[in-house]
Amino acid sequence: MVQIAGDCKGDDCPKVFTTDRNSIVVQGDLVTSVTSPEGEAVVEIPREVWEEAARALGR
Repeated sequence: MVQIAGDCKGDDCPKVFTTDRNSIVVQGDLVTSVTSPEGEAVVEIPREVWEEAARALGR
């Protein structure tokens, strides 16, 4: 995975990654107010991290 957004130095902050499978991985705070299927999670990241990821992808 390659980190493309989120500039925190630790492992516990919002980040966005690209993978070698042409997909996006998002790390963020777990949202418990939304029910997701087993094996999946809903996470929240700041809008500016998402916008940084879009810029990194040339969008």
